[in-house]
Amino acid sequence: MNKIVNKYIGLPRKDVRDFWTIEKINHIRRLSYSPDDIGIFVKNTGSLRILDRINFKINRHITVPGIDTSTESSLAGFKLSVPVYLGDMSYGALSGNPNIAIAKTAEITRTMAGTGEGGLYKSVADTKRIFVQWASARFGVSANELKSGAGIVIKIGQGAKPGIGGHLPGNKVTHDISVARKIPEGIDAISPAPHHDIYSIEDLAQRIEALKILSGKPVYVKVAATNYIPYIVTGIARSGAAGVIIDGHGAGTGAAPVTVRDSLGIPIEMAVASSHNILVNEGLRKNFSIIAAGQVADSTDAMKLYALGADVVSLGTSALIAMGCVMVRKCNLGYCPAALTNKADNRTLIDLDFGIQNTVNFVNGFKTEIAKMMSRLGIKNMKELVGNRDILYGEGLSENTLKVLEINSALPQDLSFKQGSFYPDKKYINELMIKGEPVISSMGSNAPPDVELPSRIIDWLRLDGAQVTRPSIDPYREDINLNFYLCGGSINISMPVFIKVSGADVEIKNALSWAAMFTGTMIVDDQLQKEFKSISITGSNVYRYKKHRYSTVNEHDYSADGFVIRQDDNMEISIAELDHELKGRGIRENYDIIGEIDHFRNTGDIVKYLALGCDSLIISYKIFEAGLNNSYSNLREKAVNFLLGMKKEISLISGAMGIANLQYSIVGNTELLRAINLDNTIAKKINVAEAGST
Repeated sequence: MNKIVNKYIGLPRKDVRDFWTIEKINHIRRLSYSPDDIGIFVKNTGSLRILDRINFKINRHITVPGIDTSTESSLAGFKLSVPVYLGDMSYGALSGNPNIAIAKTAEITRTMAGTGEGGLYKSVADTKRIFVQWASARFGVSANELKSGAGIVIKIGQGAKPGIGGHLPGNKVTHDISVARKIPEGIDAISPAPHHDIYSIEDLAQRIEALKILSGKPVYVKVAATNYIPYIVTGIARSGAAGVIIDGHGAGTGAAPVTVRDSLGIPIEMAVASSHNILVNEGLRKNFSIIAAGQVADSTDAMKLYALGADVVSLGTSALIAMGCVMVRKCNLGYCPAALTNKADNRTLIDLDFGIQNTVNFVNGFKTEIAKMMSRLGIKNMKELVGNRDILYGEGLSENTLKVLEINSALPQDLSFKQGSFYPDKKYINELMIKGEPVISSMGSNAPPDVELPSRIIDWLRLDGAQVTRPSIDPYREDINLNFYLCGGSINISMPVFIKVSGADVEIKNALSWAAMFTGTMIVDDQLQKEFKSISITGSNVYRYKKHRYSTVNEHDYSADGFVIRQDDNMEISIAELDHELKGRGIRENYDIIGEIDHFRNTGDIVKYLALGCDSLIISYKIFEAGLNNSYSNLREKAVNFLLGMKKEISLISGAMGIANLQYSIVGNTELLRAINLDNTIAKKINVAEAGST
């Protein structure tokens, strides 16, 4: 007998900071029960997210009845009651009934919905207010499906995993999904990172034209919010597309590698603002739609994004919450307690009427909230709202951030980079050492500075993701060279990582030493540690090493082979300044810069340090030890898995960034980094531009 879920279940206790707080979830649930239970101009006090630090200039002398407002808009030739797009969630990521509920909600509320990758569910194909997705794997794509609905979306990237393709774990590829996607049952469905027929803007223009001719429908392009988003969007606009879906950092997903999800991409608010600006300046904004996606929690977020330049906002995770999602972040496992992202095997189903009614109520309540805020702001229609920066001001935002947003602030404010203490993610490290594979999770990122409190400069930095103008490289199907050559070529390691075992228990030291030999990395042991003697350069503890031993020299003596910079509050600045100094002298290639760290959030940190100027990282055994949870069984296997998993994750990030040879493409290449409201002085010292800057 099938299990039917037809009511909300209790929310689990949250032990860590989460973007989707209990308050946000409960607000969506209240709207879903009653669309009249509204909440407007919501403030998230204490949040470091840029969008939460943007506020409205409310005219308190204008009352709600005094303004006749209209939230109507249009998209793909359809009138919208409110400019809302309901996600891009595939049949497979969702279990069937949720896909139907979303499509039906779009019809009832006169909004629009996306189908995601992987073919159309039978009941969804009959609806018209849908965008059909044309993604890199072409799963389930046919001419008939492309002619369905209101338009086509060419998916180049998504915010949860810029530069890599979709990922549906094999345990969720049931018989029905196998038929819909035309793929083998029970096998991971991993889409190629790039479209293998789109490697340039010119290629993209050809695909857009071909799909328009085939279907007679408008074509939109979905991209992740990454470093070059303003230029990518102008290229899309010049290529004949009707619009762009920009998916920001933190956007939800059914499955993504944690290190890619947390380390790549920029916030949607910065991407929307910079894209709108450049389109206006280039005369390309008319008749070209910007759909903003990623961490849109409520109507207040949406209002800010409209004012920054979005024509439409996408509600993905919030729509799932309206249907009962409790944010346990296990979508990739196929055992969703709310029957939303579980296996599509009909054993556990969400009641369709329950799902439709709650989502319809949520969208209608969302519309009411938008109308009330427009009235309070003295805005009559969406045309007056979209791109209207005059109604916004910033608080606690850096000068660089305000410049990208093009909004004012009474006083630009640089925040201290150290907002909290560092706590290692022991679950992440444990899973890495148990499986030896990239750690997969679901839903959006809680990474700093948006959600988790930053404790290091590197927490304010994000890596670039490749798309169109610099195609990504598929790490699942193509070789990526992670070999690093140090000491003038006399040292060759299989990835830019040393393991420091000084002070470790004998068991851990032996296991890591054996694993390093097995994986082609190197060990820093007690004998080498005895050679350390501290000197100070550029405000940090810096050491010199010569060949295979460490020695002390003064900062003007360049007879050794390189520098080791230990982790402290100024480590990032020390790395960047030393890299800059050596380049200025024209001798950078003669010296190695090695960073030494006692903790990291995930392997994305390693790649960030490389981009700042490191040639390799020395990683303390304490990172490995933190994930053991006092279980010392199978230490060798865990040590090997730890290093192999790390190597595979670095390869994933490299491919997502479009880098085939890590050492010669990333070391000291700060253009591959962007700052997220980082203190201007620090950003200048490390030579990292602000997210969304052109």
